[in-house]
Amino acid sequence: MRISAAEALALYSESSIHELGRRAHEITSRLHPESHRTYVVDRNINYANWCTAKCTFCNFKATPPGSTRGRTGLPGGYVLSFEEIGRKIQELVDIGGTQILMQGGLVPPGILPFQWYIDLLRFIRKSFPRIHVHAFSPPEIFAFHQVFGMPIRDVLLRLQAAGLDTIPGGGAEILVDRVRDRISRGKTRTGEYLEVMRQAHLVGMKTSITMMFGHIETVAERIEHLARVRELQDETGGFTAFICWTFQPEQTPLGRLRQRPANCTDPPDGKHLVLAGAHEYLKTLAVARMMLDNVANLQASWVTQGPKIGQLALFFGANDMGSVMMEENVVSAAGTTYRLNEKEIRHLIADAGWQPRRRNCYYELLNEPERGIEDQPS
Repeated sequence: MRISAAEALALYSESSIHELGRRAHEITSRLHPESHRTYVVDRNINYANWCTAKCTFCNFKATPPGSTRGRTGLPGGYVLSFEEIGRKIQELVDIGGTQILMQGGLVPPGILPFQWYIDLLRFIRKSFPRIHVHAFSPPEIFAFHQVFGMPIRDVLLRLQAAGLDTIPGGGAEILVDRVRDRISRGKTRTGEYLEVMRQAHLVGMKTSITMMFGHIETVAERIEHLARVRELQDETGGFTAFICWTFQPEQTPLGRLRQRPANCTDPPDGKHLVLAGAHEYLKTLAVARMMLDNVANLQASWVTQGPKIGQLALFFGANDMGSVMMEENVVSAAGTTYRLNEKEIRHLIADAGWQPRRRNCYYELLNEPERGIEDQPS
């Protein structure tokens, strides 16, 4: 039976972490009774770091032209050449990878024309026809709509025709405008983000959906986020997976916000920084599994939690270990540097009692690698 937002909040507040894990694992076992758990071999490519948004949780972006130095400390920003992007993809192909996750900042007008994105997708499709292109988050798509004066649907159709396969769920943060107005000014508001997702689903694209928590949001706002995801999934059915992770505060402006006193027992007030550790992560993941009864797959976030909590997430609602992630730049820029190669991810899954299986972006199983993975780079 579907639980309400009020019931989810009560479960989070009143149940032990063990009870939440038990309930979530029962649901996962019904949805995924198979003897395997999955992962994907891909690479994150950040094609540009110019960005007009004022996200206080980010330490990756470079400020737009007119500023002498970006927030990363590098002079200005960058845009990767097609040749550099092609080299990165070839390195992925060489280890048997199957997809790229490609995102950039909200590049300001005058740096890249829309045709650049079309030409990039065509270049990738021609050079690497078997690579799945999972690219351009909803804030990027919405920025294309604004900067280039095109309806969202037209933006999506043109990118799709050029070679875009699916859209990642980046930029969701917390889908509550009170939070977004404080931590991600200049990015999509809640309705704009969800409208991009709606239009993507309507033109036949699948997407993932994310949540970054453990900053200024309340638990009720996390659950409001989940309710909005569930509502859109009821409408379109286009979400393949939900991925949540905790805010990484190191080296970010948001991380310098005053924290709630450690001995405070009052509920989060939405004003002070309330960081989330492994305990909060597992509880939130478990409640997400209970709330999102119409989203088939939940990923573990070993990138922010480390390998052991990532493994434990398989018993708290997750059925997928996410990506081998040959390259990652954004979270690591905030100070978190967990890295796992394919051999290590397979070991974590097997040690938890399941067969490790490669998948694609649609969560379809792929053939196991013909050659060994012992020598793949970490």
